[in-house]
Order: sequence, then structure tokens, then C-alpha cells
Amino acid sequence: MSLSPILPPAMLGLLGGGQLGRFFVIAAHEMGYRVMVLDPDAHSPAGRIADEHLVADYADAAALERMAQACVAVTTEFENVPATTLTALEKFIPVRPSAAAVAICQNRSAEKDFLKRHGFPHAPYADIKSEADIAAADARLLPGILKVARFGYDGKGQARVARREDALTAFHQFRNEACVLEQMLPLDYEISVVLARTAAGQVRCFPPIENSHRHGILDVSIAPARASGCLVGHAEELAEGIATKMDYVGTLAVEFFVVRGDLVVNEIAPRPHNSGHYTLDACVSSQFEQQVRALCDLPLGEARAHSAAAMVNLLGELWYRADPHHAHEPDWAQLLTVPNLKLHLYGKHHARPGRKMGHFTVIGDNPEAVQKLALAARRAIGISDD
Repeated sequence: MSLSPILPPAMLGLLGGGQLGRFFVIAAHEMGYRVMVLDPDAHSPAGRIADEHLVADYADAAALERMAQACVAVTTEFENVPATTLTALEKFIPVRPSAAAVAICQNRSAEKDFLKRHGFPHAPYADIKSEADIAAADARLLPGILKVARFGYDGKGQARVARREDALTAFHQFRNEACVLEQMLPLDYEISVVLARTAAGQVRCFPPIENSHRHGILDVSIAPARASGCLVGHAEELAEGIATKMDYVGTLAVEFFVVRGDLVVNEIAPRPHNSGHYTLDACVSSQFEQQVRALCDLPLGEARAHSAAAMVNLLGELWYRADPHHAHEPDWAQLLTVPNLKLHLYGKHHARPGRKMGHFTVIGDNPEAVQKLALAARRAIGISDD
């Protein structure tokens, strides 16, 4: 399949103005493109550095018309942009990933059904739309995790449930929204695969990443993952298969549980991923450059890692370490004096606990030394190990 590439200085459209979008804008600018961002937040990190920022709702007809007229192609930086917005833009310009692909990932039930229909490994689950569904659910799903079908993120909209009574209570706490009851699995650890795929079907996988979380939010990622070559190869094969079945175009992340040595797909993210931030500093091409390339029908860049890496998230509570009532800038000297540490701050307007404000990545030749240095820097900036 041969497609005409979209070349600089074309205007690219971006739905969403968070940190993932900010890195996309930076990558696009470095390659000579202009970017128009649509985000309702006047202080959005991506909007602040874009060539044009449309401060409007994602369903705003005038804003969508402006984007359709000014941009040659559109992408998204988060999966909760309304499908109707993507569908409306698709009538006029390429939207990558497509509305159909994003819709699969916007709803846990649809995502599980996709995995089930195509034979990808997933946790046993049941769709929960009523109290009767809880009563009828297979007893083997308990203990489990009840997850809202839509708009769950960073551990939000989830509850661990040991009994049917717990599931019923959580269902009511979620205001009887549609949910998925998923069997709790005995995890060895978690990994993710970030890849990019073009409309012509070219795929490049970045080296898989090993992830650890705190309070449902990604805390530390290390690459390469400490996993066998067979498991790494299988994870890449599954992720590529998912992208192909979705006819996905863009950067995609697939999160896996490793359960007794086997892979289970946890979630699919139709966008660049927090765990893929290490590619900014440790790979020949970053996940954001690949997003630009896939959007513009360019050949993908090389995804090879030239360094081992350990990435640490910086959350808003760090700004309140000295005073729980007032935000204060952390002492960045603790990090910036480390020669092989790369600090990335997102320029968010206001720090709050649990909000991703930045990250740092330590790179080097020795994976074990890199991990130790990253954890020491994490402690030095004031992040506890508990």
C-alpha cells in the first residue's frame, strides 16, 4: 500500500492538551510541522506551546469545523475524546487512530469482547449492568475487581471485591454505571509494549517495559523489562496482532499482566503511554516521533534502544511535601546534578495530589546500575519507598 506522505510545514490537529499532547507538539515542531490543539483548558500543557489552541469543548461544532478546514490530519492524546467528535472529523480529513479503533478502548466491556473474539489472552470477566448480573456472575470471578466500563483511569473507578455483597456496594458507589467484574489474578509483575503502526501496515515495537504502580498510578518503569526473551517476543507478537486486528494507525500501548509466567492482556491504550516516556531519552526514535510519522504516512523511525532506562513519575503531592496546604516547587537540584538523568516537567498550571506533573529518566549502559540510581534519585527528591 503506497500513500502520499504529509510533509512539513503542514498543520496537524491534536485532540487533547495534556502532557502526551505536549510531547507530540514538541516532536511535530522538531520535524517542521505546525500543530493545532483542541482542548477546553486554557492552561493545557500542549495548548500553551501549540501554533493554535482552540479553547473549546470537544463537541463544539465551530471548533471542529475550524480544525477540519485548517488541518490535514488529526490524532488524539487520550482515549476519552467523544467518538462522535472523531467520526465528525473523519468525514473531512484522516483521523488516526480511527473512531472505530478508539471506541474499542473507550469501553472496558468492548475491549474485553474484542480480546475474547480474537483469541487474545485476558482475565475471566463478566459484564455488569444490573444487580441481577452480580447475582448471576460466576463465583470463580471472586475475589475480583469491579471496574467502571467507561472513563476509568489511573486506578479510578475500580474497587476490589471479595464477595457478591462487596460488588453490589461498589456498583452502587459507581452509581449503577455499567461495569466489568474481572477475576483477580496472582501477578508476577506487569509489562507493557508500546508500538507504532502505519496505514500501510508497517509496525515497530519499542523494547517492552516493566512497570510498578502505587495507588493505581504508574510509579517506576524500567527498560528493558527483566523478562525472558521468549516472553518479550510473545508480548511483542500479541501487541502487533492486536494493532493489526484493530487496523490501528498511530502509537499504541498494550499493558500485560504476567501470571505464573504467562501473558494476560490487561488494557489497550490508543495513544502514547506513560510507560513509553523512556523512549524520549533511550531510543533512536521516541513514541511521539512515531506518532507523527504514522499520522503523516511517513516510514516509521528505528525503535531500537541505545541505552537502558529507568523512568520515575513525579506526582503533585511532591509539591506539598514541605507544606501540606501550599504548593512549593521541589528542589530540582537534587535531580539536575545527576549527569545521566533527564528531567521532564509538563508545565501544568496547578499541582494536586495524584496529578502527573513530570517525570525523570536515568539512562546508561548497565540496567542494574541505572535502576539503582533512579531509585536513589527518587528518594533524594522526597518520594518515599512505602
